[in-house]
Amino acid sequence: MTAPIISAYAGALLIIMQGILMVLTGLHRAKSGINLGLGDDPVMERKVRRHGNLAENAGIFLAVLAVAEMTVVPHQVILIIATVFVVARLFHAIAMSTEAGSHGADSGKIFVAGRALGAFGTLGSFLALGGFLLFNLM
Repeated sequence: MTAPIISAYAGALLIIMQGILMVLTGLHRAKSGINLGLGDDPVMERKVRRHGNLAENAGIFLAVLAVAEMTVVPHQVILIIATVFVVARLFHAIAMSTEAGSHGADSGKIFVAGRALGAFGTLGSFLALGGFLLFNLM
C-alpha cells in the first residue's frame, strides 16, 4: 500500500479553492450586511452556491480517490481523474461567479459552457473513479 500522494495534492488544491471561496463569500456578507441566508441578493446566492457546491462534491471525491490510490487503481488513472476533477471544479467556480453562469443570462454564454463543463467534468470524474475502482476490485 502506498501513500495517496496524488490525492494529497488534489486535496491541497481543493482546500485552497474552498478557502478562497469562503473568504469571498464572507467579504460579500460583510459588505452587504447579510449575516445569514441570501437576503434576496443574487450575488450572495451565487457566492453561497459555488462555495457550497464545491463542499458537496470535494469531500466524497477525495475520500474515494485516496482509497482508490491506496488500493488497485493505477497511478496514471488516478492522476488523470484527479486533474479532471480539480479543473472541472475550477471551471464551475469561475462560471458561477457570473450572472450568465449562474442564472443563464444571454450575455456571456462562455460562462454557461464553463458551468456545464464543470458539472460534466465532475460527474465524469465520479463515474470514472467509481468504475475503475469497482472494475479493479473484482
